[in-house]
Amino acid sequence: MKVRIKFAKSGAMRFVGHLDVMRYFQKAIRRAEIDVAYSEGFSPHQIMSFAAPLGVGLESRGEYFDIEVRSLTTSEDMTERLNRVMVPGMEILSVTLLEEGAKNAMASVAAAAYSVRFREGYEPAFDWISRWAVFYGQPVISVTKKTKKSEALLDLKPSVYSAAAEIGEDGIPVLCMLVDASSSGNVKPSLVMDAFLKENGGELSPFSLLVTREETYTDVGEKGRRNLVPLDAVGKIF
Repeated sequence: MKVRIKFAKSGAMRFVGHLDVMRYFQKAIRRAEIDVAYSEGFSPHQIMSFAAPLGVGLESRGEYFDIEVRSLTTSEDMTERLNRVMVPGMEILSVTLLEEGAKNAMASVAAAAYSVRFREGYEPAFDWISRWAVFYGQPVISVTKKTKKSEALLDLKPSVYSAAAEIGEDGIPVLCMLVDASSSGNVKPSLVMDAFLKENGGELSPFSLLVTREETYTDVGEKGRRNLVPLDAVGKIF
């Protein structure tokens, strides 16, 4: 049986890289006494699949990974067991059961929602909220994306599904964006913000952004019609 676990990552834990997060959860699952399944062979390991890796320094309220288990209790019990062994900055939000044959978390990712703020002292010198509407209203958003071997000119507009700048509940400006996060077209919020600032005569300074991944989505649409739902929406509470 395969279950999907949703978790939040914040505080000091945002500086822990993806591989260490994987190792952390392997130990946490053992401590929580979850009846996890192991692979066969000379070096057995927990059968586990994470969704899109989160960049170092980013917080998230919508991270996911799948594990295979040999037996189940209840969603509530597994959530409580795991939360009892979590460290500050890590919280289990839900545990759902996947149907047989469901794609794993990594293969399911289609999009991600982010909130983006500027750190205090790094705000642009111009009214960036009003200029964002002009920037995003363009039919084409061209950026140069660098790889290890070459550079390529890309149009970001088709990969940024929605983006709106507003004043948050705390009175601080925030940009909320929904972007392509699939393996074939993964868009990072920093790439979008870099293009925005350059068009307005600025430059994205290192560590100037506070980025939170709010949710990760899969596409359950048919016949080319996009229908994005959170990754845990395809499972069920048990």
